[in-house]
Amino acid sequence: MDSVIEVRGLRFSYPDGVEALQGVDFTLGAAETVALLGANGSGKTTFLLHLVGLLSGQGEIRVCGQDLTPENVAFVRRKIGVLFQDSDDQLFMPTVAEDIDFGPLNMGVSPDEIERRRADALRRVGLEGLDERAPHHLSAGQKRRIALAGLLTMEPEVILLDEPATFLDPPARRGLVRLLGGLPQAKLIVTHDLSLASALATRAVFFEQGRIAAEGSVDELAERFDWR
Repeated sequence: MDSVIEVRGLRFSYPDGVEALQGVDFTLGAAETVALLGANGSGKTTFLLHLVGLLSGQGEIRVCGQDLTPENVAFVRRKIGVLFQDSDDQLFMPTVAEDIDFGPLNMGVSPDEIERRRADALRRVGLEGLDERAPHHLSAGQKRRIALAGLLTMEPEVILLDEPATFLDPPARRGLVRLLGGLPQAKLIVTHDLSLASALATRAVFFEQGRIAAEGSVDELAERFDWR
């Protein structure tokens, strides 16, 4: 299987001396979905932030065949889209259309192509016709879908998701699972929601004190670490 992310020997300490990552090795295959499990503070989100250059530790990271360096971080961020835990961190423009268009506009995509991508993204997330709505008037589930639509217009090869079901009621959560399951991109999902992880992930890894302690199926790791 071709890999889209390769990590070797990744280490990182915060300024207060906390060792958040202690030699992480990891590979994500193309079209693979992997769940990152583990307690709060085990290093999962810190790991995600390294993959897009928001944090920088020691070790090697390759994304779509390119080393992650300060010189090519823009390339990496075109290849990887991030869906943060709180959609309000990603929706900041006056209208849905402006939020969705923000990424491709800054990439220099033509107006006609931006309009095509926006229409396609809204259709894929099931929110056609909301172009002129104000994002802060939307429900939590709609905000999550709009944030995802904005990522899709960037046409990433990898999507990182940090607790994607947070704040969602059961119907919105089920809709998000169906939506994510139908996307072709490789996905890396940080979650405490085992049913979501089981529904989406082909593999899981368990973080413990800044290391990957084990990998296997979601059910195997949940039983091994009493994670239910």
